[in-house]
This record gives sequence, C-alpha cells and structure tokens, in this order.
Amino acid sequence: MEDFLAPKYYLLKKEIVHQIDNEVFKDGELIPSERELVQKYGVSRITVRRAIDELVSEGYLYRVQGKGTFVKSNLLEQNIITLNSITQDIIAMNKKPRRIVNRVEIAPSFPKRTKELEINPNDKLIIIDRLYLGDDEPVTRTISYIPYKYFPGLEKYDFVKNSLFEVLEKDYGVKITRGLRTIEAINPPEGVAEMLQIKKQPVILFRGTTYALVNGKEVPIESFKSYYRSDNRRFSISQVKIG
Repeated sequence: MEDFLAPKYYLLKKEIVHQIDNEVFKDGELIPSERELVQKYGVSRITVRRAIDELVSEGYLYRVQGKGTFVKSNLLEQNIITLNSITQDIIAMNKKPRRIVNRVEIAPSFPKRTKELEINPNDKLIIIDRLYLGDDEPVTRTISYIPYKYFPGLEKYDFVKNSLFEVLEKDYGVKITRGLRTIEAINPPEGVAEMLQIKKQPVILFRGTTYALVNGKEVPIESFKSYYRSDNRRFSISQVKIG
C-alpha cells in the first residue's frame, strides 16, 4: 500500500537502487539516459530528473559533464591515511592520470604560509596550481606553496609531465616523511566549481602540510589546499581499536 501511494519519482528511485544492488547497473557503469528512463518506465522527464538528482545527493550516482550519469563505485575510494601523491592515488583508482598546470610562479611569502612552512618572512615561495584528472574527469584542484630556498629551479619543471613528489625525492634528494591534513566540506570558491565541472554542490577541501628530511632535518616542504569533487569518490579511514 505504501508503494501504491508513493510518488512516481520515489518509485523510480527505488527501482534504480534495486538495479544497483543487484548489479544490473554495475559499479562505475553508465546508467540509461533520461530519455531512455522516460521511455522504459513511462514517466515524465521531470520525474526522472528528480529521482536522479536525489540519488546523486544520496551517494548512489554521480554525473560527468558531457558523458552522463554513473554508478558510484567503491573503486573510487581513497585512503586518507596513506601519504601518496595525487597521481599515485588516481592510478590506485584504476584511472589514467593527467595534469593541467594553471600557474607556476615565484612569489613573496605571507604570514600564514611563513608560519606553516617555518620559514623567514623574506623567503620566497614557489606556487604550483594544478588540476588533476582521472580518465579525463576532474578529480581535484590543488595549490601547493613550497619554500624556494630548498628547491631552487623547481619552477623550470614541466608539471604536466612530472609528479611533484617524484621530482622532490629523485631530483632534490629529500625523503618525504609525513603529512598533516584537515578535511572539511565547503561551497567551492570562485573558479573552482567551473574547473571541477560541477554546479551546486559542495567540495571536499583538504588543507595540509607535508614534511620531509632536508639535509638530515625534518622540515615542512609544502603547504597545500586541495579541492576535491564530492560526488564521484569516497574517502576511507582504516581504524584499529585500542584497549
């Protein structure tokens, strides 16, 4: 009786979830288009759109601009305990990584970064702003602030082709040791939503500091902000009970 009285969009949602649970629509797979769902279930496009919108917001589906709507897959989980480069994380998701470099510049430091990086107020920063993609789908926009005194000439590297962590470890001989991160959901700042190809949805913001051994001493070598799309991935934490 409950289903008989339920609105059509709710019934369609229930049917799509049933198809996902039974792997008719498999993880990471493109579901039928709005037009196909209208024809198959005999409902209006408004009904289909509302059902899909709610399933996206509830974490069952995600949209890729120009490609369609996909089943959210556990393969897109990312462990936030492991300290990897973003490129390594994308490879671990079984996706082909690609980088777009928006900006690389040497600039004066400012109080917030000076404090986080434990450098002198007159020290310079290398600022690297890049967009990471997996299978040509935007994953994150990351802005790194790096003390220039540790890595002179870093601005000359092509970070479309080179991973930042690999360059720092292989070419500059540092050993990355640990990182501190905070995570929060925010409304995307100006320019971020367009770059990540999203509309009205929050992003996951990581702020953090990366530490490494430089000349035998552990120091902060990177302060960063990473804006992740929230609709097409999950972040996982492995917990151990103590006591």
